[in-house]
Amino acid sequence: MDLTERAYGLAESLLAESLPRRWAHSLGVAGRAREVRGILGQDAALMEAAAVLHDVGYSPRIASTGFHPLDGARFLRDQEGLDDRVVRLVAHHSYALLEAEERGLREDLESEFELERPTLVDALVFCDMTTTPDGGHTTSGDRVNEIVGRYGPDTIVGRFIQRAAPEIHASVQRVEGRLAAARESAQPM
Repeated sequence: MDLTERAYGLAESLLAESLPRRWAHSLGVAGRAREVRGILGQDAALMEAAAVLHDVGYSPRIASTGFHPLDGARFLRDQEGLDDRVVRLVAHHSYALLEAEERGLREDLESEFELERPTLVDALVFCDMTTTPDGGHTTSGDRVNEIVGRYGPDTIVGRFIQRAAPEIHASVQRVEGRLAAARESAQPM
């Protein structure tokens, strides 16, 4: 079984029944990963695997700290022995270090999981932050506003996402720029 196939099966087993909306979001994020395949080269399958797995830490079966990037990454590393790069992307998806700081877990996240290459971090931010909770497409601005509205501006998640918003938007813009450049270079002269 290849990495992507394994990732889909694992994410489905952890999210589909207990958290169907989170599963729909994860499928949408993985769909976005397929859309950016052309700028990822040999890392395309790795990105799709990370995309479908990025929220497994919400699963009641594995949640322990209540901080889903850390819980998911620990599970994928310790219980599943998954590819280290996928685990690192899950651990740090969508500027998780800033949320870890809000939760007093930044040192744990930083010491256990190195950051992945910036272009891959940006790609996963793009995939996550341009996908609605139901798996549809959106803008990063609308996604940030939806998260603040859902959690409230003064909650841990609300504070984190507002702090992370400039970085999220910058990541999305960088990926959109790379996609536009790839389309432009593919155009016949």
